[in-house]
Amino acid sequence: MNISTRKIVVAGMMIAVSAVLAITGLGYFPVPNLTNDATIMHVPVIIGAVLEGPVVGLLVGLVFGINAYVRYLGLPFFVDQPAWVPVLVLFVPRVCIGLVAGWVYLALRRSNQTFALALAAILGTIANTALVLGSAIALGLDFGAPPMVVITSAVPQAIFEMVLAAVITIAVVAAWKQIETGRGGSSV
Repeated sequence: MNISTRKIVVAGMMIAVSAVLAITGLGYFPVPNLTNDATIMHVPVIIGAVLEGPVVGLLVGLVFGINAYVRYLGLPFFVDQPAWVPVLVLFVPRVCIGLVAGWVYLALRRSNQTFALALAAILGTIANTALVLGSAIALGLDFGAPPMVVITSAVPQAIFEMVLAAVITIAVVAAWKQIETGRGGSSV
């Protein structure tokens, strides 16, 4: 495997952004549902993946996964659970974000750049939400509510996170790659 200097630099920048978002708490904001948090921590993972591929996305996802594991390990859902359960629920889905976003973008990048970026961001976000909730429900974690209630309460947050990820990803990557997004330029 050949990892270029560019890939290392982009991975380092996105890891730094992820670390700042995690340490300052700016990557999370309160919402009134079972998780108590919405996040933008997945956005640097997606941006790294679309800029430099799934491997960079995976590396940046490791930072999000470690942060999620440390941040949420103490939740009541994980009391009396084997040690591998929080790893599977909190860590593994975050690593998958970059793989999904990177592969989606690679498959679609030759068509419409804006569409490819948006879909990569949306599907990367869905991968995170679906894998976290899906694995938690499949493993029988007790949320204090039936699974359908948990899923229903997560849908508005997931939609918000998808839209936010798509908008930020398109803006950042279009600026980085100088992609024309269809907006008319000013002649001034």
